[in-house]
Amino acid sequence: MKTNKLIWGILVAVLATSCNFLESESPSAMDVKSVFQNPSLTGQAIAGVYDVFGGDRGYRNRLACSYAGMNTDVERGYKGQGKGAWNIYTITPVCSDLTNAEGKDAWGHFNVGIERCNKIIEGLEAYADLKDEQMSYYLGEAYFLRSFMYMEMVKLWGDVPARFESLEKNPEGATTPKTDRNVIYEQLRADLKKAAELLPWSKDCPGTAVNKSDRPSKAAAYALLMRNDMLYAGKSIRPATYKEGPVENVDAAMRKALYEEVLWAFAEIQNGSGEDNKLLQDKGGVSGYERVFRNVCEDVNDYYNTEMIWEIPFNINSRGQVLQYNCPKSSDALKGLKNNTSGSTNSAVMIVPTLYYDFAEGDVRRDVTMAPFQWIYDSGTKFNKDADKVQAAFPSVDVSKKEKFLYQKMQNIAEFYGAKYRVEWMARERQGNDDGVNFPIIRYADVLLMAAEATLGGMTGDVPANMYGVNGQACYDRVRQRAKVATRDLTMENIQEERKFEFTGEYIRKYDLMRWGILQPTLVEAHKRLDNMNQHMGEFAGMNDTIYYKYKRADEFAYADGIKGFVLDSIYGLKKGEKGKPETYDASTGWTSKCVYADEDGRFLSSSSYMLFDREHPEYLNSRQLWPIFNVNLGAPNLWNDYDYANM
Repeated sequence: MKTNKLIWGILVAVLATSCNFLESESPSAMDVKSVFQNPSLTGQAIAGVYDVFGGDRGYRNRLACSYAGMNTDVERGYKGQGKGAWNIYTITPVCSDLTNAEGKDAWGHFNVGIERCNKIIEGLEAYADLKDEQMSYYLGEAYFLRSFMYMEMVKLWGDVPARFESLEKNPEGATTPKTDRNVIYEQLRADLKKAAELLPWSKDCPGTAVNKSDRPSKAAAYALLMRNDMLYAGKSIRPATYKEGPVENVDAAMRKALYEEVLWAFAEIQNGSGEDNKLLQDKGGVSGYERVFRNVCEDVNDYYNTEMIWEIPFNINSRGQVLQYNCPKSSDALKGLKNNTSGSTNSAVMIVPTLYYDFAEGDVRRDVTMAPFQWIYDSGTKFNKDADKVQAAFPSVDVSKKEKFLYQKMQNIAEFYGAKYRVEWMARERQGNDDGVNFPIIRYADVLLMAAEATLGGMTGDVPANMYGVNGQACYDRVRQRAKVATRDLTMENIQEERKFEFTGEYIRKYDLMRWGILQPTLVEAHKRLDNMNQHMGEFAGMNDTIYYKYKRADEFAYADGIKGFVLDSIYGLKKGEKGKPETYDASTGWTSKCVYADEDGRFLSSSSYMLFDREHPEYLNSRQLWPIFNVNLGAPNLWNDYDYANM
């Protein structure tokens, strides 16, 4: 559990910064040498880096909360129907939901964090006794954190200024122009290998970092290196080519070298202490896949009991809104649903409903990934205004006394929620919007599938010469076997599908599609499938607008003893081939029905109401894959916008 979590509210006197994020002050009243010869003070400096992750319009309530990474062929932000420009690829350099005039936004937070890392790295390398395992760990942690933040900036903005020295050491760094992202990728390759040398395996990390998934270890550095190299070896939109679409970042020889490095890093992880056992398996009647996310909700960050290789830590009930934005809706279930003490659940991640039909029969990931319901706690009025129908559906409830009870209300087809985070899975009561659940960044299944992809040489088939004994098919098979589905041949097409099934809702899919260079055609095809689904044509021919279902008792989800709980059961009509009514349908035995495709206002999947991107401007799927540098962050001649943003 989170016994050693970094405390967000700490006063970071060691590395305070001014309002201008490019003007970091020198360490308090103490000289730099004194700070970086003292493990306690250096620890405070490191805490100052973690502090930026909890900033407003950063990971606290934006980057981990559907404002980045949406929309794809399987996910969409809840503001994706013409309201959230950042989701439907119509964003502009003016976006108050993502920016702040005082620099308290993602761009500002990353720059603050990078500058703090620069100072820590310079201070430790100049003054610290790096034979001391704690000080050596801090240096590796600073390299790791700086690499992560730069990787995130490139992912969001493309080319950004490369500042790998503090402004105190190099004042000219304040005017560093935007730098080709390949330069940054190259620096991160070197830095992450250095971090891997300095960081021990998790069980050997010093102090409060020992056996914690929310502090980096040697495996985390190798895993992040793998991700960096996969992005580097892939495709990007570039200022001169964005109208035509993404182009290859490097040539074939370089791609082979990068894929070889991916496999080398994977082999190092495989040889690490206990690392190869991190793919969670079934236990206690819960599938290994479900256990991955239950552990996150239960605050399990004991490294060898979780699949997470690294996650961003938040302080319990103090900072971080990961769960409330990423769980099925339960706002109408306060004090009815287990652990739902207070606070709304914005439930911002929705699942594109065609995904339901893409999972193979028996794939345990489907019902963990998506929820066709929201939680309600009332006397049945949101289920049906007709008391007799309520009584028929919930026979053990005393409707005459307007008894309140907990139940799952079936959603319409356009409002299936991402469900990998759930309030009822928490091991504590949720006491507000800032639930403090950690945000996973990379887990072992991702490492396995990246290794499998690297053995194929990616989209272009640039197979590396040295495989380091890595069997790509075996890596791929392990993920499939855990999901309870049959193996398939290892191909790029199957890898692309597998990463979809495995990582939907984890803010990975969009950036996979971008590095493969297929974001635009994939989303265009997704809309065609949605149109067919809406009209019950093509692969969806013969389906019903109406589905049928019953309820079963599930008091274990109730907030307190005495509250009756019910979950959806015997759902009929969602699967292909399920036509008409089920054979056992009888309204008097609790069966009920719902039209999930339309209401009096129209069809939920119509092109005018359901959108993954602006259909009138499909070209935006290339030109606006990346965010613009927002106007409040420009303010200097060294920064400018490319792509469609240049003339805005």
